[in-house]
Amino acid sequence: MNYPPRPTWAEIDLKALRHNLDQARKFSLPGQRLLCVVKADAYGHGAVPVARALECCGITDFAVATLEEALELREAGLYQKLLVLGGCFPGQEEAFIRNELMPALFDEATAERLQAEAMRLGLKARVHLKVDSGMGRVGFLPDQLQAFLPRLKELDALEISGFMSHLACADDLASGVTAAQQQRFDGMLGMLRENGIEPADIHLNNSAGLSGWGRESCTMARPGIMLYGGLPGPEFSDRLDLQPVMHLRSCIAQLRQLPAGSGISYGHTFRAERDMTVAVLPIGYADGFNRLFSNCGQAILKGQVIPLVGRVCMDWILFDVSPVPDAAIGDCVTLLGSADGESFTGDDWAERLGTISYEVFCRIGKRVPRRYLPVK
Repeated sequence: MNYPPRPTWAEIDLKALRHNLDQARKFSLPGQRLLCVVKADAYGHGAVPVARALECCGITDFAVATLEEALELREAGLYQKLLVLGGCFPGQEEAFIRNELMPALFDEATAERLQAEAMRLGLKARVHLKVDSGMGRVGFLPDQLQAFLPRLKELDALEISGFMSHLACADDLASGVTAAQQQRFDGMLGMLRENGIEPADIHLNNSAGLSGWGRESCTMARPGIMLYGGLPGPEFSDRLDLQPVMHLRSCIAQLRQLPAGSGISYGHTFRAERDMTVAVLPIGYADGFNRLFSNCGQAILKGQVIPLVGRVCMDWILFDVSPVPDAAIGDCVTLLGSADGESFTGDDWAERLGTISYEVFCRIGKRVPRRYLPVK
């Protein structure tokens, strides 16, 4: 049975996605490919439609976080190279090998399991060897890599397709950490080459690294947040010309005329100081509209910025629309993104919430349908 959904949705502007991809290409060095990160459902934008759009723009390499995310893309017919950044957990080896998925390899036990399964299947297990150049999270440390190399060369069912690490402080252009990581990364790459291992794909830079730190020794870069219009950090606002890809919108479900003194929403934390017209929107914190916006959020209605009043509820939020006398039920309100010359970016939300735009986008929930605006 077909019926209209709740009038709350997220528009995903694929033309803006292409624009941001062009920005990433502008910073890549000649001959470098882009390994586009579409993990976490493409940062909340929809992995399958985003990957397809990027594929149409010439992208041949993608990265996700988990086996499940990779299989979703395979099942949707995406047969490009897929790197799984979160690695291969016990019991997943056959799925990786049969589906031609490449896990990030950061421990000896996983290498042994992949070798055994590849031998059993009579196939190759392709991996990207991950080293810890200073993130302190996962990856071989220099001494661990040196000790493992003799055994690694014996694992003939493993193909070291890539060599990678991750930058910890690239968003801080004044930090000395990135240069130290680059030096450590080059040193460990040298270890591989001294042992006759020459990965085809070498990558270190994320969005911040790509747009802030050149890397001639790498054959790839991994843009993530910049594809979706988020800055890697405040210092990058003058470097990057990014466009918002996600626009979160909802329509006025009810208009209420409240007299001065009326309490609004849970706890009556807001009380009207004058007669007020309040618009009720069918969206709340269950959809990713953060409760911290209670009494301080803003939105765009007919080119005007309107204030949120009262506490954010699970399924509803309320705005004072008194300054918009022609506001009507069904009018579209923009909460995130742009409309009528005004905008609230993911970075704007992040600054208000004390977080990062990555989290802002990822928190827009599954109850909010995505509508895709095509590349024209």
